[in-house]
Amino acid sequence: MAIIVNLDVMLAKRKMSLSELAEKVDITLSNLSILKTGKAKAMRFSTLEKICEVLECQPGDILEFRE
Repeated sequence: MAIIVNLDVMLAKRKMSLSELAEKVDITLSNLSILKTGKAKAMRFSTLEKICEVLECQPGDILEFRE
């Protein structure tokens, strides 16, 4: 079982760079990169909320569960 982070897909759909998102969400580029690559062990709801707000999407657009 795994949680897949589709942040790169949403960034491509919105034509936004990772550094631009990091600036708008007010998170470090390295932390956002860890999240994007799926190496993060956890994410705060407040961070997820800000990412969804900036990308104008739902949490399910970013996070996916696969067995």
